[in-house]
Amino acid sequence: MEKIIYIADDEINIRNLVKAFLEKEGFCVHAFATGDLLFDAFKNAPCDLVILDVMMPGNSGFIICTKLREISAVPIIMLTAKDTEDDYVSGLALGSDDYFTKPFSPMKLTMRVKAMFRRAAMDAQNNNAPKTAQADEIIFEDIKIMPNMLTAYAQDKMLNLTKTEFKLLAYMIENQGKAIARQELLNTIWGYDSIVETRATDDTVKRLRRKLSEAGSKLSIDTVWGFGFKLGVKKEGV
Repeated sequence: MEKIIYIADDEINIRNLVKAFLEKEGFCVHAFATGDLLFDAFKNAPCDLVILDVMMPGNSGFIICTKLREISAVPIIMLTAKDTEDDYVSGLALGSDDYFTKPFSPMKLTMRVKAMFRRAAMDAQNNNAPKTAQADEIIFEDIKIMPNMLTAYAQDKMLNLTKTEFKLLAYMIENQGKAIARQELLNTIWGYDSIVETRATDDTVKRLRRKLSEAGSKLSIDTVWGFGFKLGVKKEGV
């Protein structure tokens, strides 16, 4: 079935360029000049993926992302002209799946879109597969995760995690005791292969570290320089 993509960007040249590249790959693309127009269309006819510019007339891409997350788990890619960490973190923290910084290569954006659809297909396949027994709760140190509810607690305090943050934490707990390569995380959590360039893993780890710290957890996510990350436990008094 043809995948439907909505894109909102107030720059007509960007809208037309992205639309042309994606349609060339067989996607059905609807372009909107504002996020508000996209949101109105989505409420009437949901699509399979959303691409949102941050700075637009009316509600910003951040606000539209928040509104979409209140009603849907549709994959969202944020576009930002500001090459700042705050923009990256803001978009991902609000529930977007990834970001792209302007100016960008339409071909690379197309590759990223394809990768996100591969991930969605893998998730759907896993959901439709025969279910094996799954623990209602998984406990590691002071962390308790509830896979069936996509909920996690630290020191008995609920962690307000996005779906991606939850999947990252759960995967690292499942693989406790070993260092996990960035590429393994990109492939497993995001569905991206080696040709996709993104800082999504590092930015998601930063947010997860902050949320664990704010909850008073003893768990740490340590950087293995030049490789990836590994779960650790903070020493008493640290």
